[in-house]
Amino acid sequence: MALSASDLPAMYTLLANSLSGDQTVRKPAEDSLAQSESRPGFCSCLMEVITAKDLASQADVRLMASVYFKNSIHRYWRNRRDSTGISNEEKMHLKQKLLSHLREENYQIALTLAVLISKIARIDYPKEWPDLFSILAQQLQSADILSSHRVFMILFRTLKELSTKRLTSDQRTFAEIASQFFDYSWHLWQSDAQTIFHGFSVLSQNASELHHDDLYLTCERWFLCSKIIRQLIVSGFPSDAMSIQEVRPVKEISPVLLNAIQSFIPYYSSFREKHPKFWDFLKKACTKLMKILIAIQCRHPYSFGDKNVCVPVIDFCLNKITNPEPDILSFEEFQIQCMSMVKSVLECKEYKPRLTGRVMDDNGITVEQMKKNVSTAVAGVLVSLLPSERVVLLCNVLIRRYFVLTTSDLEEWYQNPESFHHEQDSVLWSERLRPCAEALYIVLFENHSQLLGPVVVSILQEAMNGCPSSVNEITPALLLKDAAYGAASYVYYELSNYLSFKDWFNGALSLELTNDHPNMRIIHRKVALILGQWVSEIKDDTRRPVYCALIKLLQDRDLCVRLAASRSLYFHIEDANFSEQDFLDLLPVCWDSCFKLVDEVQEFDSKVQVLNMISGLIARVTEVIPYANKLMHFFQKAWEESSGESLLQIQLLAALRNFVVALGYQSPICYNIVVPVLHSGISVDSPDELLEDTMQLWEATLSHAPSIVPQLLGHFPCLVEILERSFDHLKMAASIIESYIVLGGIEFLNMHASTLAKLLDLVVGNVNDRGLLSILPLVDTLVQCFPTEVPQLISTTIQKLIAICLTGGDDHDPSKTAVKASSAAILARVLVMNTNYLAQLTSEPSLLALIQKAEFPSEESILLCLVDVWLDKVDNVATTQRKTFGLALSIILTLRLPQVLDKLDQILSVCTSVILGGSEDLTEEESSSDNMYSSGPQVPSKELRRRQIKFSDPINQISLENSVRENLQTCAALHGEPFNAAISRMHPAAFGQLKQALKMPD
Repeated sequence: MALSASDLPAMYTLLANSLSGDQTVRKPAEDSLAQSESRPGFCSCLMEVITAKDLASQADVRLMASVYFKNSIHRYWRNRRDSTGISNEEKMHLKQKLLSHLREENYQIALTLAVLISKIARIDYPKEWPDLFSILAQQLQSADILSSHRVFMILFRTLKELSTKRLTSDQRTFAEIASQFFDYSWHLWQSDAQTIFHGFSVLSQNASELHHDDLYLTCERWFLCSKIIRQLIVSGFPSDAMSIQEVRPVKEISPVLLNAIQSFIPYYSSFREKHPKFWDFLKKACTKLMKILIAIQCRHPYSFGDKNVCVPVIDFCLNKITNPEPDILSFEEFQIQCMSMVKSVLECKEYKPRLTGRVMDDNGITVEQMKKNVSTAVAGVLVSLLPSERVVLLCNVLIRRYFVLTTSDLEEWYQNPESFHHEQDSVLWSERLRPCAEALYIVLFENHSQLLGPVVVSILQEAMNGCPSSVNEITPALLLKDAAYGAASYVYYELSNYLSFKDWFNGALSLELTNDHPNMRIIHRKVALILGQWVSEIKDDTRRPVYCALIKLLQDRDLCVRLAASRSLYFHIEDANFSEQDFLDLLPVCWDSCFKLVDEVQEFDSKVQVLNMISGLIARVTEVIPYANKLMHFFQKAWEESSGESLLQIQLLAALRNFVVALGYQSPICYNIVVPVLHSGISVDSPDELLEDTMQLWEATLSHAPSIVPQLLGHFPCLVEILERSFDHLKMAASIIESYIVLGGIEFLNMHASTLAKLLDLVVGNVNDRGLLSILPLVDTLVQCFPTEVPQLISTTIQKLIAICLTGGDDHDPSKTAVKASSAAILARVLVMNTNYLAQLTSEPSLLALIQKAEFPSEESILLCLVDVWLDKVDNVATTQRKTFGLALSIILTLRLPQVLDKLDQILSVCTSVILGGSEDLTEEESSSDNMYSSGPQVPSKELRRRQIKFSDPINQISLENSVRENLQTCAALHGEPFNAAISRMHPAAFGQLKQALKMPD
């Protein structure tokens, strides 16, 4: 039943009760609202509550109504199959009501309604709401400051929503909006900017008559307008990097935005104490304007590259970086944006030298040539902006001023070294000043490595000379050395041409570690980072001393230093040139230090970092067994302490997997840990996010098990539960099933026969071709290992394979061809190894019903239809399977069916081809298997057993030549003269090859 005006009191009561702190009141109200939201008129009732004048003071209830309104729009505005949704009449009413309620005084409600309108516009504009922007434009003509602010709030949210639509038609629509609104928005922006500058001028003179509230609303409206301008320029015009068309507004507004920043900055210091509200706005405005300039440069690099745009902006930013006013030094957010602007220009690929291409436009000038011309012009502008002297100055300032640790940095480090490590190491470069300066420095060095290489080496030498390794006090000289070390570590690849790591390490870095004073943690941390960054430049004779240095740092008293050392050590372990021989005697200390570090750290990121190092070390070194007991104790404790922390448990599962692989045949010694972990990870109650990693551990445990123990055998039924939930992990499940088959043998089959049959029946016929290709080899292995027991056990699955062969779909699809060929190979093996079973199965009523359901003509002989498949797919299978096809076809010769003679020529042709062409390949394959078998101790037990099964395949023991010869005689005896007639119809050349293959006398 639809809600109406009479339901408003009840609706208000429910909304009020939903805010109650008493759960017994709140919960029934929330349930009632949830039940009502799909009823017609629900949104209209909410709209009445929001706009009711007598409820203006009830802001909390109105805000709750607006939230429910927004959520209902999200769920029901589009027509859905499971709901009638909101009727078109109610939609029209709501849209009219929303656009008539623009003077909402509560900011949060106004914001929610703006978001709500934007969500509707995304769905309805332009088809169902064509007059949206025209109505908003009309409202602006006569609006007061509050109303216009709310209109611009709606405009910004709506434009932002529409700009994210990616269809060409939607982008064309947005471009039309931009052309309509840009000029008006820009004029209003300029008008508001003048009002703000005038107001700030009056404020700076301490004028009391100024209306602060009106000025602040104007500031907020101007700020919204700024964001709208950004949206219109960035999303309303095609990128000139693609179109090579100048975007006129870029040249028009960029200088004005820069002038606005320059006009705001003088008020920065005076407003800090006197007008904090406007000081906050001023900071926000300057930062936003610079962000807009960066966004414009990224979107329209060629238009921005004009000398009248690029030169003043970059020159301003460089001055604010190298020679800022004292107050600007504390304005970090703005300095970050200035650095980001310079970095964006320096690394812009459109400003790099280009090679011309062959794409032509209408005038016959290549598009690439046009881009090259523009790039060359911009490159010239940048050269004039950044002469060598200015590049060197910028490099010096970045290192000497912005890389240096501040007092607050050192205090933060002292208070929480673990947090400081991650803050410096993981924070986004665009969020903090020092990381931003480092990112700018790296780009600057890459662009001017030949110029700056000697400069950085000179700064490094100066810093080391000015602060010997014996200095203990935290002095400016020590902090400069820390900054210089950082500068050398960030650009290791380019700097290696100017600095010998061996000389640097022996002459300075190694000496730093001899001073154990607590203040030296600053330098020790940076040395640890350097040893990790320069890993590719560390050669054989230096590798051992570096390993020793990192192990020493891993035992440092400072947690931040130890975390830096563990990360750098991980880089060395993962390096292709890692020398286990040089590291071997350091392993005991390394393990102990890692275990101790895991115990001491508190933060998740720290635990993951150290776990990664332990996992990498286990995977890399061969000497794991001597430390197995310590590692097992560590894993036991770590798993117990990680309860409830899935992300940490994922890292532990990966490390455990590496541990099992490293133990190899000795892996059963860790089953006391691994088996319970597996049990908890694959149970129904386990978090889904652990399943993939648990299955990888399961697979590794089985692959390296010398034999299947009862605990592992008991876990097999869990696979059914996993695959019943989802086939996402089918490939890994297939590998696990194979492990059970090849290692468990008849013991596994006797224990889990019905489960295995259920599992195969669950998969075959219910997964796509890719899934089938992962499971079919298992069926083949099963039939090979248990030819008597298995076919009857998996009868339903084999029937499905017959249906796939007979009705397998389009053979032009490679995956379907592969599925049909693999299925046919399994059926051929069943025929060869259990002939009576397949002959009996092809006459089963259940099979006939299955293939009839697949629209296969029932009058055809199923076995003869399979013969057609074998003849057709013999070239799509491997050598061993070709022989299986040949043996199956030779058995067909013994059937009493006269239709066999119709296919005699083809059958003999295939058998001849396999005999003459396959013998050499088979011999080579057997030889290869024999060689692999001899290298058994180095391979996992599963792989070794798989090779044994392959080598002992009964198919290899059967002579196809003898089988064809004998069955051909049987066929002749069965059919008599028709057989002779069929043989006489063979091509002489084919008959000659047959005689050669069967070694028949001429």
